Amino acid sequence: MAGLKRKVQVSSVPHNRSIKKQKQETKPVKTKVSATNIEAETDSDPILESDTPELSGENDGVSWPSDDDAGLDSAHGRTNEEFEDQEPANLTRPKISISDPNSTSTSSKESHAKQKALAQERKASKPNADSIARSKKLWERLRRKSHVPLAERKKLVAELFDIVTGHVKDLVLKHDSVRVIQTAIKYANLDQRRMIARELKGEYRGLAESRYAKFLVGKLLVHGDKETRDLIVPEFYGHVRRMIKHPEASWILDDIYRGAATTEQKAILLREWYGAEFSIFKHAGEGPVSADLKAILAERPEKRKPVMHALHEMINLLVQKKTTGFTMLHDAMLQYLLNITPGSTEMTDFIELLKGDEEGDLLKNLAFTKPGARVVCLALAYGNAKDRKQILRVYKNTFSTMAYDPNGHQVILAAYDVIDDTVLTPKTIFPELLGTSSIDLNDDQRQALLHAVTNLNARIPLLYLFAGKAKAILPAEDLEMLTAIHAIRTSTSKKDPTARRRELLATLSPPLLRCIAVDAAALVRSSFGCYFVTEVLLSATAGEGRDEALKAIIALVAGTDATAHPEDMKEALDGPSAGKMLKTLVQGGRYNPRAQKVEQTMPALDFHNRLLAVLEARD
Repeated sequence: MAGLKRKVQVSSVPHNRSIKKQKQETKPVKTKVSATNIEAETDSDPILESDTPELSGENDGVSWPSDDDAGLDSAHGRTNEEFEDQEPANLTRPKISISDPNSTSTSSKESHAKQKALAQERKASKPNADSIARSKKLWERLRRKSHVPLAERKKLVAELFDIVTGHVKDLVLKHDSVRVIQTAIKYANLDQRRMIARELKGEYRGLAESRYAKFLVGKLLVHGDKETRDLIVPEFYGHVRRMIKHPEASWILDDIYRGAATTEQKAILLREWYGAEFSIFKHAGEGPVSADLKAILAERPEKRKPVMHALHEMINLLVQKKTTGFTMLHDAMLQYLLNITPGSTEMTDFIELLKGDEEGDLLKNLAFTKPGARVVCLALAYGNAKDRKQILRVYKNTFSTMAYDPNGHQVILAAYDVIDDTVLTPKTIFPELLGTSSIDLNDDQRQALLHAVTNLNARIPLLYLFAGKAKAILPAEDLEMLTAIHAIRTSTSKKDPTARRRELLATLSPPLLRCIAVDAAALVRSSFGCYFVTEVLLSATAGEGRDEALKAIIALVAGTDATAHPEDMKEALDGPSAGKMLKTLVQGGRYNPRAQKVEQTMPALDFHNRLLAVLEARD
């Protein structure tokens, strides 16, 4: 019966047949067996077997041989250690031949050689394999710009064009051969570039969507002429809404919009953001094509709702996808902002969209393009105090970079003019512009400030509070932006503009006056430095800092500054910029050409009396 055990007498004669049969029925599994357990089993005279497979040991993975099979007898007196070292007879290790120690490495080399040969056969079987191989050899030589003489380069380019002519379409979609075409375009003459452009006509939208061929489109536009540009750009008409969402085509489309397209081509591309209707139906009116949404809605007011809805959807889609660096997107956002009513739900939702980007990438990207900077400036003007604070917080650790940018510095000027909190603005912006929140500057901070003062863009945020809307420092775009903001802030800001400017000057004046007092000799050597000295001394708050700065300028003029080289200072002060600076300081104010008189600063500088006293004392 199953489950009952019976005693079996152990035979000293080996049963080879039964053992072989058991080996065939059960698959041996290597099992670690301790010497203690083996000793306990062998010491007992009877062996208990079970009728059931579960208890009989048939499937336990180990088949025990008899003493004769193992060639050993327990009566011989083996110790436990000797038995433990002995492996079971059926658990044999695989035999390893060591007759040829290099057989494995030789086999590996042969395998690699076969794989390499197979790869070469596959390459050779592909279309244009011979042309690609020959052109890549030439490309390897051509791309080493500084190692190839001009005559040899021309010869290589001519040979390369002989190979690729007629096969350009087949080569541009492969990651390796497209680089050959790009190099050919780079070193080709104008006729050769036009030949490639004509051969690819009708394929540019597909190339823009290719991971590798999109760079070829950019290369053609960079090195091509008007004919090449007019071949490429019109192929994108009607496909802008689709391409701007494409991960590859969107970047080349925006590059074309920003740097290659004409004004009319840019208008056609941007109009497609206003809805599918503008993609299907072309401009049929008289005159040049315009993307001015205000003019379009004035001509067709019934289209306002669908156009604004389509534009908002496209803007929101790209913002949610985190693709916020496109100039085309910034232009579309500006058109949308200029056509919504201030104080409306649309305006509130748009400002929330700007603030909704948790990483702040949207606002940071906007600040460094012309339309984007204007969007941020208008958002600061239309927003409430909380909106302005949140927007300003995004630009933390970015103001120094923005100051040097031709568009980014406009955001700083707008913050000066619309934010009523005159404690928040100096605390957030001034330390980054000056490099410190202290009046005393170390050598590195002094050099950084001198560099900013003499930079065309970086000097504007430093001088705007002193010089106001002076054309000497502000370009036309800045003046236009400030005029629009000043009109808006009458209804959105509470603080008086004069009081706001005076409070900001009280914080900015001391470190700039200290800069003049310490580095007067370096400042008067450049025209920008002389203008900086003049504006700061005329408009800074009176006090000990202004007196020290005046003494430093007077010491340079009188030649009593021991740290300045006399001959260098004489040459610098004889220049037109220094002469104009000294004339303005002696007059005590700026000359007003409309009123035809000098407007004296309050309190008076008294520069002329101080200078005269020093000159008389010297003589």
